[in-house]
Amino acid sequence: MKNNKLIKQFRIVAILEGFSWIALLITMILKYKFEISYPNKIVGLIHGLFFLLFCGYILLFLIKEKWAFSKALILFIAAFLPFGTFWAAKKYLK
Repeated sequence: MKNNKLIKQFRIVAILEGFSWIALLITMILKYKFEISYPNKIVGLIHGLFFLLFCGYILLFLIKEKWAFSKALILFIAAFLPFGTFWAAKKYLK
């Protein structure tokens, strides 16, 4: 039961991290094309927090739930790919 709750939380964090990544791309356009940097600072902070949470959940499942290192590595790499966390949430975090 506890594992299902953690998986659901992890899935939510993965989806939020993906949306924050998209928002970061938008604010980077604002920053570098239109010289509006303030939104990038806010969204960058939020994205960084979600990324750290995502990595924390990977570490939690790797250590506590004895996930295979290869699965944890795939999830970690997915955080750096466009829409990777959405894919990871659908494929690995059901």
